[in-house]
Amino acid sequence: MAVSLKKGEKISLTKTNPGLKKVIVGLGWDAAARKRGLFGMFANAQSIDCDASAFLLKGGRLSGFPDIVYYGNLNHASQSVIHQGDNLTGDGDGDDEQIFVDLTSVPSEFDKIVIVANIYKAKERMQHFGMIQNAFIRIVDAANNSEMCRFSLSDDYSGMTAMIFGELYRNEGEWKFSATGQGTKDPGLSELCQRFMN
Repeated sequence: MAVSLKKGEKISLTKTNPGLKKVIVGLGWDAAARKRGLFGMFANAQSIDCDASAFLLKGGRLSGFPDIVYYGNLNHASQSVIHQGDNLTGDGDGDDEQIFVDLTSVPSEFDKIVIVANIYKAKERMQHFGMIQNAFIRIVDAANNSEMCRFSLSDDYSGMTAMIFGELYRNEGEWKFSATGQGTKDPGLSELCQRFMN
């Protein structure tokens, strides 16, 4: 049974699931319906294009763009982190984007994999995470497709154009996951990644 995490909570993935080798990081979100028309009786949801990315960190820092896995660079050079492709709308149930991580193949110099998402052209489209609902990140055992843990965003992220969802990290030989849920006002991926650069 999957563990439901709250903001700031951590879980050991390898301790709770001995033999764990590969995981799928699934992210999902829906555009919130916006009231319009006569007395707000009609509602529609504006399409919002969120882009999920993974930052592979060395000593807690991002060395350069080759260590960013996103829609423009789907595979890390080590082949240990692979982005499954871009979802342009967030429509539908389940994961909107997935990132595959082979924990056994992540090179030893990387101690942390930070999972983020930013809204594509957020400033131009005047969009922010306050216009998104049902956002979550979950970790799934790729061997049997069983969900290990899930973190659903519940704070008000109005005005925030990017999100640090959580991080996979090594600690004393274990792989753990930390639920972060930190919103930022970074307008794009290049600004967001600067937070982790040397």
